[in-house]
This record gives sequence, C-alpha cells and structure tokens, in this order.
Amino acid sequence: MGNCDIGLVGLAVMGQNLVLNMNDHGYRVAVYNRTGARTEEFLNSEAKGREIEGAYNLEEFIGLLKKPHLVMVLVKAGDPVDQVIEQLVPLMDPGDVLIDAGNSFFRDTIRRYHYLREKGIHYIGTGVSGGELGARFGPSISPGGAIEAWPLVKPILQGISAKVDGDVPCCEWMGPDGAGHYVKMVHNGIEYGFLQLIAETYHIFKDVLKLTYDEMSAVFGHWAKSKLSSYLIEVARDTLGFKDADGQPLVSKILDAAGQKGTGRWTSESALELGVPLTLVTEAVFARLLSAFKSERLKAANQIPGPDFEFGGDKDQLIDDLENALYLSEIISYTQGFMLFRAASVEFAWDLDFSTIANIWRNGCIIRSALLTHIRDAFERNNGQENLLLDPYFQQRTHETTPSLRRVVSLAAQAGIPIPAYGTALSFFDGYRSATLPANLTQAQRDYFGSHTYERIDKPRGEFFHTDWTGEGGDVTASSYNA
Repeated sequence: MGNCDIGLVGLAVMGQNLVLNMNDHGYRVAVYNRTGARTEEFLNSEAKGREIEGAYNLEEFIGLLKKPHLVMVLVKAGDPVDQVIEQLVPLMDPGDVLIDAGNSFFRDTIRRYHYLREKGIHYIGTGVSGGELGARFGPSISPGGAIEAWPLVKPILQGISAKVDGDVPCCEWMGPDGAGHYVKMVHNGIEYGFLQLIAETYHIFKDVLKLTYDEMSAVFGHWAKSKLSSYLIEVARDTLGFKDADGQPLVSKILDAAGQKGTGRWTSESALELGVPLTLVTEAVFARLLSAFKSERLKAANQIPGPDFEFGGDKDQLIDDLENALYLSEIISYTQGFMLFRAASVEFAWDLDFSTIANIWRNGCIIRSALLTHIRDAFERNNGQENLLLDPYFQQRTHETTPSLRRVVSLAAQAGIPIPAYGTALSFFDGYRSATLPANLTQAQRDYFGSHTYERIDKPRGEFFHTDWTGEGGDVTASSYNA
C-alpha cells in the first residue's frame, strides 16, 4: 500500500495546478499522465522537491495510494473520461472514490455515477471553476454524486478551495449524481452572458463614444470598485489596457471571431428541455456563432448600409447609463440561472440549496462578483423564493436601473449597434413583469390552423377548448401538450 493521500490523472495545466495546490495544503499526491514525458517534465520542474510522486502506468499509480483509493481525473470531457474510467475500474476496489474534476456534461456524470455504483465505486462529478490561477491558489468547487464519499474528500476539496468571510470554503456538497457538474455548467453559461454584456459595452464605448482603449480601461477600472465589482470587470480593465510589443492595444489586433467549448450551449439546451427562458445565455451563445461568420460579415458590411448616426448626447451620462444597464443585466442573467437551477432541482430530485450555490461562487470562480453576496442573502431570507426579481432588495435595484437599460437599448438601436444580450435582458424583464402577454393570440392561431386548443380566462386552468374558426372544421382536436 502506498502513502499518497490522493492521485490525479491528467497533467495539463489545470491538473498540474491542482496537484501543486493540494501539496501546498499538506497532501502527498500521486500523478499519472498518458504521456510519460509530461509526467517526467512536471516532476523535474514545478513538482521538484515536493511530496509528489509520479507513475508511468496506472497499476503503479494505484499502488502509490493509501486505501481507500482517492483518484481525481482531469482529462478532456467526453470519451477520454470514459476511457480512463475503463482503465481504472479493474484496478480499484469497492469503497474507492473516483472524482471527475473536468467539465463533463452532467448527463454523462449521471450515467457514470450509476455505472460505477454497481461496481461499488463512489463516483463524484465536481465542477472546478477559476481557470488556471483558481486551480493553483483556490478555485470554487461544486462536488456532487456519491454522498458516501463526501467525508473522504471533503477535507481535501474544502482545503484547496477559495475562501470567503475569512475561512468559509467556496466548496460545498451540491447533491446526488450529476448535480455538481450541472452547477458548473450553469456557472459557465452565466459566464457566457457576462462576457457578451461586457463586449456589447465595449462596442458602444468604441463606436458610439469613440473612447480610446486607455479610456475604456479606466472606466472598467472605476467600475471594478463600484457596485459592478467583479472578476470579469477586472479582466476587461486589464485586457483593454494591455499593449502589444509595438505599444498599440493588443485587443485591437485580435480577430473578432469568438470560440466556445460547449458549456454555454449545454446550458441553453438544458433550459429548452426544462422550459426555462434562459434568454441571456442563449443570445450570448448565438452571438459567438454569428461572430464566426467573419467572411460573410465583411461582405455584408460593404453591401448593407447601417444608420447614419452621430452621438450628440452627454458622454458622462451614457457611461453612467451603461454602468446601470450592465448591473441590471447581470442581475437578470443570475436570475435566469437560478430559475434554471429551480427547474433542474425538481426535475432531477437534487434539492439544490441556492444560497449555498451563490456563496461558493463568491470567490475563486470566473463569475465572482459583489452581487453574489446579495443573492446569497436573498436566498437565505427565502430559499423558496420563486424569482430573485421578487426579492425586496432586487426590486429596489431594478427600479433604480431600468431607465438606464431602456436608454442604452434605444440608443444602440438608433446607432445600429448589435446588443443581443442587453436587448434580451430588457425584453425578459418586461415580459416577466407583464400580467398580460400576447400569447392569447398565439394560442388562437394555433387552434385555428392546428386545432391545438386553448384555455379561457373565464374558466379554470386545465380546461381546454377548441373553436371551429372557419365553419369548415370539426370537433376533432390535437392532443394538448407543452414541449
């Protein structure tokens, strides 16, 4: 039997940083990588002189571990995870713990959880958020899966996580099977939305206000100390102020075609499946897809004219409006994310604790912000709150900032600036606060051409009616359903 407390498979940058983090906190770590050269390089560089032991095959790797074996896997999501699991299972014993710390799709995690449960192996799917620096010095961690294994891994995961309020770990148990990876997926979806909102703000700064990159960086720097205080605002400040070797802003030289790894799309797909209007994340996904049509956009720019617009308003007022609009839109994106959590918690019987989720996001992760303290407080007041927009604190904040969002959306439309995230934030807000929406006409038309039936406002919910709108139809109706 070995003397290592935990082992990690996969020595890419995130894996290496997590190993160093665990060792910093007093844990002896065994490491294995499919490519032995990377293991050797790591052992002879960052890991040199530390209580980190390397193995060059999985049998040797498992032999380095104390029992029960605690194995963390950090490889590319999808088939690579399944391949590693299949290689590890014959070498592991009942009661051992296998932790998938990558960005796995939550349905894959559910499948793997049940598969390994039958073999007596405790499977944990855990989100690890914060990028390379987070992994190294303290990420936000969202574990879920086999609750029996939580006492075995809790000291390690909470020890290496970021902390808030002094020593409160940004790591708590999320729930069974795929709950932990689901929380990480939604985190990444909200991140998509925030990045798009910041990009749209930058677009208005650049093309409407004609600010220099240094001026834009300065505004974001001011906002980083305001109610907008967040990691991504700091990132915007730093990237906009960064100079290339020739002294020019590096951002100005980067091609405007955004990539993605899929977690935003997964979040939107889950929202569609569960019937949740996750509009801001979804628009952010579509905005990245549109950005990839670079060659077509270049042709369109030469052939399709935009409005002849010149900003003649108060520059400082618009900057203030953008601060408020960004603040409100972030509230709405968080709101939609927690609406999705509520639906998923019921659908998958996870019993998610929303105040806990908000709390572990307060430090270490990419979407950490000052807003999350108020979100945590709102759910601590009422974890059964249907919607954050109904919380008294957020009702007051939205009342204060809605006029600014309306002015920003209106101005952008006049200037021909695409703002899918800002636009959908306002549309969702107005839709949610509307007692009456025009869906009655939609239902009437569906019944007209497809006999899909409708409910009446003067009858109890659940009673469905059909009308022969043309006098040529019959009494046969399509089955009533929601999809």
